[in-house]
Amino acid sequence: MHISDLIPWGREKPKTPANGDGGTTSPLAMLQRDINHVFEEFWHKVDNSRNGQRGPIGLFGPSADVTETDNGIEVAVELPGMNVEDVDISLSGDVMTIRGEKKVEYEEKRKGVYLSERSFGAFARTIPLPPGVDADKAEARFEKGVLKVSLPKTAEAQARVKRIPVKAA
Repeated sequence: MHISDLIPWGREKPKTPANGDGGTTSPLAMLQRDINHVFEEFWHKVDNSRNGQRGPIGLFGPSADVTETDNGIEVAVELPGMNVEDVDISLSGDVMTIRGEKKVEYEEKRKGVYLSERSFGAFARTIPLPPGVDADKAEARFEKGVLKVSLPKTAEAQARVKRIPVKAA
C-alpha cells in the first residue's frame, strides 16, 4: 500500500480493473464497497420483514392494525402458525402488551434421508391506548392466525366525543 492509495473522501481515483470486478484495489474503496454492501443487506432484510417475507414474526414483531371508533379500540395482530395457548395479553394502565412464543419443529424420515429443523421466536408488542378504555369489558378472539382484541370505551369517554360539522367553503 502506498500513501497515494489513501484518497480523501470526495475525491475519486481512476478505476483500474486490477481486482477483476472493475473497481479499484484501494483499501478505502474496498472498505467503502463492503460497508455499502452490509447496509444494503440490512435494509433489504428490514424491508422484507415489513412485507412479511422474513418469517411469521418479522424483524420488529408481528404486524398490527389499531383502529379507534366512537365506541372503542379494535386491534388486529397477525400471528400466522401460532396457537391460542402461545399468546398472552395484558393491560396495565393505558398500555396493552401482547406476548407470544412460536416453536416450529419439523422432522422427516424416509429411506436414506433424515431431516430435522427447529425454529423458536418470542415477541412482545406494546400498544399505547387512549384514556377511557374499559379494561373489564375487553375481549380477545384468535382465529386463522389473527388475534383480534376489542377494547370498549367507558360511557364517560364515549360522551366526550364531539362531532364537528364540516361546511363547504
